[in-house]
Amino acid sequence: MTNLVLVLLMAFGGLAVAIQPSINARLAQKVGSFESSLISFAVGTLAMFLVVLLVGRGSLRGVAAASWWELTGGLLGAFFVTMTIIAVPRVGTAAVMAIIIAGQLLTGALLDQFGAFGLRQIQLTPLRGIGILLLCLGAGLMIRK
Repeated sequence: MTNLVLVLLMAFGGLAVAIQPSINARLAQKVGSFESSLISFAVGTLAMFLVVLLVGRGSLRGVAAASWWELTGGLLGAFFVTMTIIAVPRVGTAAVMAIIIAGQLLTGALLDQFGAFGLRQIQLTPLRGIGILLLCLGAGLMIRK
């Protein structure tokens, strides 16, 4: 997998993390807040269960040696966690975080602009656009070695 592919996947990871709360909030309107969280975690758990079955190389038996707090991380996004695990060793932590934050900010601004998922609409002003551009340029600088 090339660094370019990793960069693109991490940008999509940022997009996923930005969209997830809006989707969960929308679902909560139908089922309730705690129930929405339960459904989100259950779907993510099922997805990761399938990934482990297909390509997992570790051992789930090691969970017996884990501290209780190591099991509380939850599932904020199986894609996010998986992509960071893959990308950080290749491009570095700062670059990965910069890419994620840039993807989150860009996606968040677009979601706001269009009032996506029935949430409040917030205009993408020129000043906000400049902020997004600067953050994306900063992420680009973080990627370069």
